[in-house]
Amino acid sequence: MDQTKRPLRVPPEFATYAEKHGIFDMYKRMIEQLVIATPDDPISFLINLLKKENDDVPQICVIGPPCAGKRSISKLVSNKLHCIHLTPKHLLEDADPTIKKKLLKIFTTSREQGILTLWEQLPHIPPSLLVKILTERIQLPDCMKKGWILEGFPRTREQALAMQESGIFPKHCIVLEAPDTVLVERAAGKRIDKKTGDVYHTTFDWPGNPEVQYRLKEPKGYKEEDMVNKLVVYHRHIDGILRCYEQVVKKVNADQPKADVYSQALSFLCSQPRSSAPHTPRVILIGSLGSGRGVQAALLANKYNLVKVSCGQLIRQAIAQETKSGLAAKPYVEKQIQLPDSIVLDILKDRLCRLDCVTRGWVLYGYPHTREQAEQLDKAGFRPNRVFILDVPSDSVIERLTLRAIDPITGEKYHLLYNPPISQEVKDRLWKNEKDSEENVSKQLSRFYSYTEELLDYYTDCQHVNADQDPHTVFECLESMICKPLPKNFN
Repeated sequence: MDQTKRPLRVPPEFATYAEKHGIFDMYKRMIEQLVIATPDDPISFLINLLKKENDDVPQICVIGPPCAGKRSISKLVSNKLHCIHLTPKHLLEDADPTIKKKLLKIFTTSREQGILTLWEQLPHIPPSLLVKILTERIQLPDCMKKGWILEGFPRTREQALAMQESGIFPKHCIVLEAPDTVLVERAAGKRIDKKTGDVYHTTFDWPGNPEVQYRLKEPKGYKEEDMVNKLVVYHRHIDGILRCYEQVVKKVNADQPKADVYSQALSFLCSQPRSSAPHTPRVILIGSLGSGRGVQAALLANKYNLVKVSCGQLIRQAIAQETKSGLAAKPYVEKQIQLPDSIVLDILKDRLCRLDCVTRGWVLYGYPHTREQAEQLDKAGFRPNRVFILDVPSDSVIERLTLRAIDPITGEKYHLLYNPPISQEVKDRLWKNEKDSEENVSKQLSRFYSYTEELLDYYTDCQHVNADQDPHTVFECLESMICKPLPKNFN
């Protein structure tokens, strides 16, 4: 036999190694940092970058109008993600003494007024100096290791552009929104604990500790006239800021309970942006008989040029071609006995190792059924990067399967409820498969549910999809989670 005509088998490790270790993402980040920093010695710069490489840390901006709850949400997120909470005021207080002197000279302030005056003059401080302070702060070890959340900054488009010029670009930008009337009402009841800096409200969030109540003071600059002026300035600049962060921004309605605002913000922070690094989908669809696995696999294969791999079809094909694995499987199929896992795995390995599966990706359904099969598939090197559970209620599955039939003359498929035949003549000659009897379907459902729990425990990153709806709606849900990285789990 001509060796060039044999199917080219590629070891699965070639396809999974780079993705497992994030090689392509690492390479992309290194090129980005190299272009931003433009060092004189690129090799040394990249070596140092690899030594401290830790890109998987939070980098968040929380902005919004005054009294929108930026401080409360930032503190909750900081505690949850264990990242460093930064505010413009704290940045000025911790700035390098030489920079403080420059700022004091700019505004000709006295040393007694010091930082308080600088804080009040924040809108007039040159963006380059503010960003220089910010850059020095986030390059400290704590921010490099844990990440950071920046509250109330940037406040203008110029500041946002200055941050980008310095290579500071948040992964997530949360914008808190609320009607101006609500914000003015909040400002009237705002109180600050001078000792801790925590924010309270006389109506919505009054502390229960009498000692804390005694320390609360009404902040300056939050009267109705002051708030109106601040809101005018905010609305003047916010559109320019959003244009800088339109790819990473999320608007959250702040006119609701704090727990709901925090929940929406955290859900957004769990999401990850789509990466331009190469990605080869390896998808497994898990679902009961009649859940639509074949339909969804065909839709994904057609749109994204994936290889559709049906375990049952591969077994029948191997038997028809009389391959070594097919001959071993034939006696079991003829006697309607379940095939040993080793035979099924050999048939799958032969298909998934081929060049088209390795280069284009694949979508597999009909396997695995048990946790043991999933473990064997992983040991063979075929670790999926997407696992979807197609959830369909048992009643819907029974309805889908027991009412389907086929025209033995034309081969047309019908469903007596959703796609009935037009004429009575066709209806009379419809043929139903014995496997679609209600008793047989119920047995298969019971067998599926008995193994599902262990299978889901193994695939911890699996995504549940409601498959009891229009097939194209299900497909849109599937492709949205294939195109974008899966959300992080901070639990």
